[in-house]
This record gives sequence, C-alpha cells and structure tokens, in this order.
Amino acid sequence: MDNNRKIIHIDMDAFYASVEQRDNPKLKGVPVIVGGNPEGRGVVATCSYEARKYGIHSAMPCKVAYKRCPYAVFLKPRFDVYHQVSNQIREIFYRYTDLVEPLSLDEAYLDVTNNKKNIKYATEVAKNIKKDIFEEVGLTSSAGVSYNKFLAKLASEYRKPSGLTVITEDNKQEFLDKLSIDKFFGVGKVTEKNLRNLGIETGYDLRKLELNQLEQIFKNRGYTFYQFARGIDYRPVQPHRERKSVGAETTLTNNLNIYEEEVVDILNEICKEVSDRLAYSDKLGKTITLKIKYGDFTQITRSISVDRPIYEHEDIRVNIYNLLKNVNINEKQIRLLGVMISNLEDRKNKCTNITIFEYIENIDS
Repeated sequence: MDNNRKIIHIDMDAFYASVEQRDNPKLKGVPVIVGGNPEGRGVVATCSYEARKYGIHSAMPCKVAYKRCPYAVFLKPRFDVYHQVSNQIREIFYRYTDLVEPLSLDEAYLDVTNNKKNIKYATEVAKNIKKDIFEEVGLTSSAGVSYNKFLAKLASEYRKPSGLTVITEDNKQEFLDKLSIDKFFGVGKVTEKNLRNLGIETGYDLRKLELNQLEQIFKNRGYTFYQFARGIDYRPVQPHRERKSVGAETTLTNNLNIYEEEVVDILNEICKEVSDRLAYSDKLGKTITLKIKYGDFTQITRSISVDRPIYEHEDIRVNIYNLLKNVNINEKQIRLLGVMISNLEDRKNKCTNITIFEYIENIDS
C-alpha cells in the first residue's frame, strides 16, 4: 500500500441549512430545518447544528422534529441554489488538484499528493481550502487528511463542525482501536447488530478477529473489515469514474406500513435527492428502481424502464409512485426505502414515455 499518498476528504457542515443561514442572517444561531411542512407528513432533509441539539436528524418526520423543537424554522429546499454553491466549492477544489472525486453536492475526495500549488503538506492544503470556502462562499467545512480515502473520511467526521483532523501512519491504529464499530465504512445497522452480538464494540475488538473468522461470518466483506481495522484502503481517488447508477435511501425512524401517507412523503424527498444527484453528475437514466426493506430485513425491488432518459424530480416521483402501487400490501412494516436510477447516459433530453414494465424481486436475508 502506498502510504505516501496525500488524501483530503472535504465535507460541508450541515450544507443546506448553512446555505439558508448564510443567505438570511436572521437565521444565524436559530434551529433551522430544511425539508417538508411540519403540519404535513414530510421529512427532514437536513438541519442546522442548533436543531441537532434537540435530537433532530435527516429522514426524521417533520412532525416529530416540530415536537422536539417547536420554535425551529422550517424551510423548503432550494436545490437550484445548493447546486450553484456546490459548483463554487468545486471550482476551489480544482485550484489545488484535478484529482477530485465528488460524492455528492457537499463532499468530495481530493488527491493532493502532487498538487498544483506545490504545497508540501496536505494539512496545509486542507487549511487553505477551508479558508477559501469560508471567505469566498461564506460556509464552514470539515476536512480529514490521511494517506487513504477510508481514513480521510473518518477524519473529516471526527471534529464537526469546521474541524480538521489528521490521521497518520503513526496514529492510525490508536484512532481506529478506539473507534465505535458503527463508524466503520460498510457497517450498517444489521452488520452492527451482528458484530455487537459477537462482543465487537470497537475497532480494537474487530482487529482481534482473525481473517478466517471474519470471512466465515461476513463472506467477502470479511476481508474488507479486516483491512479497515488496520487502516488499509487501496482505492484511488477517481475523478472520472463512470457511474453505473445514482440512488439514495433512508432507514426510517419508526417502521411504517406501506399504505401510510408518510411513506409517500418520504419517497418524495428521496426522489428529490436522486434528482439532485443526477443533475450534479450531468446524467439521466432510463431505469427507475424502488427498494423496500422490511422490518424482518427481507428486501424487494421493483423496476420500470422508460424509452427516453429522465432526471427531473417529478418524472422520477411519478414512476416511483406507480411502482409503489404494484407492491403487495402485507402485514410487514417497512424499515428502509430507497430509489435508484440506472442505465445512465449524459444529459441531453428527457421524457417519461414507458415502453417496458418489469418487476424484479429478490430476498436479502
């Protein structure tokens, strides 16, 4: 592994909410929630750090957020503005390196091993980028610096907001050993539960397991967990990676029945996020997929293909709602909802005429 690489992960702090606070000074220091109407069945897209103090988080029903903080300011998302701000931030990244791998509107990896300004230390580059973003865009960001992507992302999440954390070869094992198991990449709620049932609470506990033990429990993922527990990640920053799909999903705060109106509202928010990501990537897609995971962790997907590619929120929403209508109503409650667009191409035109209607169903235990 090349431990001489210099990787930075930049993650904007409460991006949507911070943009709203920047554009309206009266909102500074105020709990701000970007999402649906608290009197309806919408969900939180994101919220300011003032709101997070009340236990409010993304994907939470807005009515629950309102009960926790009734004097919070609820705002509808302004995705056109967020796109514009994101492009400004990306331009700052390219001043330092062409090796930029955007993950979404508000975060990206940068390989600054050989940067355009010939700055020797990646920490100095990260400080400059954070300073440029704050002075030119008026927003704070958090940065993680390390020799691989896995550690850089962990570092950026460590001291939010406006943090800067460096993980080196010398301190990486101490950092990882103390890390809660749910912070490891690839450890979702199901995997976390399985690991904790085995008495694995931290990175140190994970590192004590032999490779063959991990592979017996988690199959191919066991090798990944073995590597991450030791700070190993060979993935390069990929600025021109060809995306095969664009999607978003959310685990619900409380399990819901499929016929509840809140399911429709949550799907609406997810469709908007997928549309947002497609626009950011300058992509359109022909295949729309609805993903549902139930409380017992079984999973189904339903897909539909259209004759011309789409990317707009309304087009995605209509197709997802049609797919939802074709899901059998049963006694199982839903714990996760997801939307994915595949069969991608560069954005040229859009239409929603349906030519193929196909169902795909599989079970994930």
